[in-house]
Amino acid sequence: MYCKHHEPHVYPTKYCEDHHYSKSVVPHIHPQHTKKIDHHKYEHVHYYPHTYSHHKDVSHEHYHCGKPCKSYEKKSDYGHCY
Repeated sequence: MYCKHHEPHVYPTKYCEDHHYSKSVVPHIHPQHTKKIDHHKYEHVHYYPHTYSHHKDVSHEHYHCGKPCKSYEKKSDYGHCY
């Protein structure tokens, strides 16, 4: 028996994928800073102590009218010369 060869049937190419994964680390740097601030408040309180005093002024005046009086002359009751 004799076999007759036929033309081959060629199908479209089937594409297969073979996935390979790799990993890269990309650093992202976000700098931060915390500043501690201490606050101190001075409260200046002013006081005004006050004292009170009382002074009574007394004065004396002496009048000499002429020469000293003899015992029979009357002296002025008010100390003034009249």
